[in-house]
Amino acid sequence: MIQDLQQYQAKINETADFLKTHLPGTPKTAIMLGSGLGGLVEHLDIIKSLNYKEIPNFPLSSVQGHAGKLVHGKAGNNEVLCFQGRWHYYEGYPIEQVTFYVRVLKAMGISNLIVTNAAGGLQNGMVPGDIMLITDHINLLGNNPLLGPNLEEWGPRFPDMTHAYHPDFRQLSKDIASSLGMTLKEGVYCIVSGPNYETQAEIRMLKTIGADAVGMSTVPEVLVARQTGIKVLGFSAITDVIQSDNLVPVTHEEVLKVAKEMGNRFTRLVIEILKQIE
Repeated sequence: MIQDLQQYQAKINETADFLKTHLPGTPKTAIMLGSGLGGLVEHLDIIKSLNYKEIPNFPLSSVQGHAGKLVHGKAGNNEVLCFQGRWHYYEGYPIEQVTFYVRVLKAMGISNLIVTNAAGGLQNGMVPGDIMLITDHINLLGNNPLLGPNLEEWGPRFPDMTHAYHPDFRQLSKDIASSLGMTLKEGVYCIVSGPNYETQAEIRMLKTIGADAVGMSTVPEVLVARQTGIKVLGFSAITDVIQSDNLVPVTHEEVLKVAKEMGNRFTRLVIEILKQIE
């Protein structure tokens, strides 16, 4: 929970001012690339790249599969900011640090955020390598970045989450996937704190409450984005499929392997979305 709002806001402003000074222009859209999905930037026309360690108030990402770079590039005629690596609650970062970059985006004037992650599939019929369009989420993190005092300039004290993931963006994604001959799964993403993977009992619970995929990121960022008025689109790369009656041990290395293998299909889809998103 944020202890000193004015100090936190000062850091947001410092970082936003730095990026506006060091990046040639401000795109309307930013994308957070999850584990193993950072290769998308290779398909952009790169304008500028910054290591996280160069950016004031940005911690380093410590997770394998996260490059820790901010890339400013173009997809078609649209400019985009790509984050190669996020900060996770399970790494020990305070929730306000996990979501710090979203408040910086708002301060920079960015209006669209695409969030991606690697997740375990719970929906019947899913297979590793599926791409799931996130329609909604369930927060089982045990924390919320909106807890504590609120600044009026951030947005409403009680933000509505009826359409956490923008309906128009979701429809655009389905239309583009169809034009590319790709099949998208759709479903509800559930966040848990991790870093352990789920027990059999937890998997049964998750399926019972309506989760279609489970992971350890994304939801805090979406909550802050929606409070600030940033429109959100989300995808899960289904890297393993979890069945409570036939649980197969999974490792982070296997998750990264599947995410990288599906990278070309994922990149084709997202690049086309970036070209058309408004």
